[in-house]
Amino acid sequence: MAHVRSMVWGPAEFVGLPPRWLLVEGILAGFLAAGAIVGTTVVGVWTGRPSLANGEAGLACAAALVLYLLLVRAGRALLGIVAVIAACLALQAPQAAAGVLLSAEGRVQPVVVTSVEAGRAAGGGRDRYLCSVVDAEGAPLTVRIWRGCGRATRPGDALAVLYDPKGRVAPRGLGVGTTPTGPLRDLAPWVVALVVGSTVAVVRSFRLSSPSEPAGRRPGRR
Repeated sequence: MAHVRSMVWGPAEFVGLPPRWLLVEGILAGFLAAGAIVGTTVVGVWTGRPSLANGEAGLACAAALVLYLLLVRAGRALLGIVAVIAACLALQAPQAAAGVLLSAEGRVQPVVVTSVEAGRAAGGGRDRYLCSVVDAEGAPLTVRIWRGCGRATRPGDALAVLYDPKGRVAPRGLGVGTTPTGPLRDLAPWVVALVVGSTVAVVRSFRLSSPSEPAGRRPGRR
């Protein structure tokens, strides 16, 4: 049972508080991974590189963190938790990065509603209304707008959307109180969870080497 517990949650072979260098290592690993996931996505959106902007590079950064935890022989359960959190962060980052770009460099464009459709938000949240719109020249937008589209919206009503003049991201409805850093704040819980998960996984991976086992990370390592 002790062996199974060590494999699942990590051996954590220390007495009392974990070594300070081990905490620093775990925190640094989490922050570096989160920064790489979000940073590559933001750069991809700003430069118009689909391979970076659509989250593929972020998933590669998440895989690198998982590989690191495998190399330090972290507990399998903690490794799986960190992998899921990192993947979720990578999948959420593209929308947040697009919001940052539109908030910073977007232009306001008036549009006219042609139809309104009610849709249920994911996770059992409140209903979300989706508006199909056309621009001032009568050309329909390829995406439906939900920001600014509500229960009282009717065909023929005017809405305002944010669009990127360079066409790097899809337009979206103009939200109230939009700020350049607002979308990134939505990622904060995922970043915190990734740092905490990585720290716990690294700390609990600490083991003392013994003659019967391959040499692990020794207490004296810095």
